Amino acid sequence: MTNDNAIMHRCEALGQEAAAKGEAPVGAVIVQNGVVISEAQEASKSKRDITCHAEIEVIRLATQKLNSRVLADCDLYTTHEPCVMCSYVIRFHRIKRVVYKYTSDYLGGDTSSMPVLTTWDVPSHWSKPPAIERWNAPGG
Repeated sequence: MTNDNAIMHRCEALGQEAAAKGEAPVGAVIVQNGVVISEAQEASKSKRDITCHAEIEVIRLATQKLNSRVLADCDLYTTHEPCVMCSYVIRFHRIKRVVYKYTSDYLGGDTSSMPVLTTWDVPSHWSKPPAIERWNAPGG
């Protein structure tokens, strides 16, 4: 079993590993029923592919491992607020909960003028918005 603090600390470690490689310092983890399913770090520069944000990478791994495009019983943890691109992918795969630490200065899927992560103004086949939690370290 896992808890939010342990998972977010793992995300931070993944983000530090990404930064050491010259990537943005973003790490992400997907948990299903308290079990870690996948983890990933930012890889846009090394893979020369803007879609290789940590959140999308971790979703790719989870869908492969679970052999399903539906992740409705999964939580996604990430160091940074998912951007609008990642938010679209999160909604498409029906992730039930997103926990992040840092807000995005631009184009965040939760806090920007394009709240793809939280809006109900989407196509009818989309899932409802996931639960969103801004993680704060205990005592912080």
